[in-house]
Amino acid sequence: TIIGSNSEGKGDALNQINRPMSCAVDSSGNIYIVEINNHRVVKWATGSTSGTVVAGGNGRGDASNQLSIPSEVYLESSGNIYIGDQGNNRVMKWAPGATQGTVVAGGNGEGSASNQLSGPNGVYVDSSGNIYVADQINHRIMKWGTTYSDGGTMVAGTGSPGSGTNELHFPFGLDVDSLGNIYIS
Repeated sequence: TIIGSNSEGKGDALNQINRPMSCAVDSSGNIYIVEINNHRVVKWATGSTSGTVVAGGNGRGDASNQLSIPSEVYLESSGNIYIGDQGNNRVMKWAPGATQGTVVAGGNGEGSASNQLSGPNGVYVDSSGNIYVADQINHRIMKWGTTYSDGGTMVAGTGSPGSGTNELHFPFGLDVDSLGNIYIS
């Protein structure tokens, strides 16, 4: 165990974790943990006994400094953090040291229109800045270009659940390789 233990118990102190959902590790070995019940992302430096809130942590909500049921974190090499914010049906981008985030996908209410998400989970950002989102409840993978206001494009799935070769059933995580192939769980 390198973060959290039974002696601290679950809670919202910076030496505690409450329902971790996903994590990512940066090139320096810092660990970023998404906590669903605390509606935040906490950065734990190597060897530390407590973390630092880097996104959310201001109670559950839809303001630019809040998250609601965060599910996934993606770290960009420049230090930007992208978070699948399930409760708000959006993906938020937090710059290093920022006290609030920016909506970069979804955020237009729950739905299946090209500018909406329903249960965003997996997030990936390619080297061109395109954002891929596993849109779980809509059974699809959406891709947003660098112009957020244009909405997204469905690049995998049909928008309906299924088990056929072109259908997805509640996609959760994803990754994209250097050739642009999308891997979906």
